[in-house]
Amino acid sequence: MTPNHSFHGKRLLLVINPGSTSTKFALFEEDTSLFELTLAHTFEEIKDFEKITDQFHFRRDLIVWELAYRNTDLTRIAAVVGRGGLIKPIESGIYEVNDKMITDLKAGLLGQHASNLGGLIAHEIALTLPNAKAYIVDPVVVDELQPVARISGHPEIERISIFHALNQKAVARTYASSVHKKYEDLNLIIAHLGGGISVGAHRKGKVIDVNNALDGDGPFSPERSGDLPSGQLADLCFSGKYTHAEIKSMITGKGGMVAYLGTNSFKDVTKMAENGDQKAILIIEAASYQIGKEIGAMAAVLEGKVDAIILTGGLAFQESFINRIKSIVRFIGNVVVYPGEDEIKSLAYNGLLALDGKIAIKIYS
Repeated sequence: MTPNHSFHGKRLLLVINPGSTSTKFALFEEDTSLFELTLAHTFEEIKDFEKITDQFHFRRDLIVWELAYRNTDLTRIAAVVGRGGLIKPIESGIYEVNDKMITDLKAGLLGQHASNLGGLIAHEIALTLPNAKAYIVDPVVVDELQPVARISGHPEIERISIFHALNQKAVARTYASSVHKKYEDLNLIIAHLGGGISVGAHRKGKVIDVNNALDGDGPFSPERSGDLPSGQLADLCFSGKYTHAEIKSMITGKGGMVAYLGTNSFKDVTKMAENGDQKAILIIEAASYQIGKEIGAMAAVLEGKVDAIILTGGLAFQESFINRIKSIVRFIGNVVVYPGEDEIKSLAYNGLLALDGKIAIKIYS
């Protein structure tokens, strides 16, 4: 692979990371961040979009406006790197956005998720730039499940890998470096706590089991229902009260905390609890309880051989919430907290490696 020599001076990289309730983006000059912004999207702002991909123009225009406002020299942008979406299951790595990927992202091949917007927005912006190409890195469909983890209990339904692969892999390597070990030599349980919640069992560099954080698996989150009793869900589906689309929305987008309390803002839920709202107190307790249960399940997957439990994502900033989870799971092993995520930095780092020919750019087909 040939390094990129078409630029005179330092290159810029635009990095885009759409989440379920926010759009994060940053501009890097080589490996130095020039700015990073997080634009929060309230429930009111996005509730009228029927599908996640319908938010495409809304979020793209916010990024384009900010670049113009900051008088960005667009000719210096060498790569636009987006968070990967729900395409077909693929191996970990960096991929150039192509027509096949665009088709699958728009269709929501494996479902609707904010990360679908990463590749779409990156591609659209790159088309307007003279020297840039669009890429995605470690999409949410990275699949390293061991065969036994795919069995659901009925042959019509197979468990699939959809999780916060980019952040889980990034914090895993960060932790490994901090203890002077290789990620591939450790057994870790990593819980990404955000608009969606994924809890993965990392064995020697592979995520051998993880809940489907998007579509009805694992703990409930600010806007997802997680595991629901299947018999009662089936009854609800055929009750005649709801359409298929409404049921899907209950599972992802309008489930979890927003269904119970009317807000997908965990900060607001925390304030409600601090002000004595008994329902909010119970929902927070239930959330930490379910996360602890899932971490315990992954400890069983790793047969109790756990080097560390890592708590990460936006919800990890709430200290009282994290302390409750710690109290549930600390008997398993050491608990480490990385609030927020390293996704922006990881996207930029992988983009630079690709531009310099240090890692292969993979082809999606």
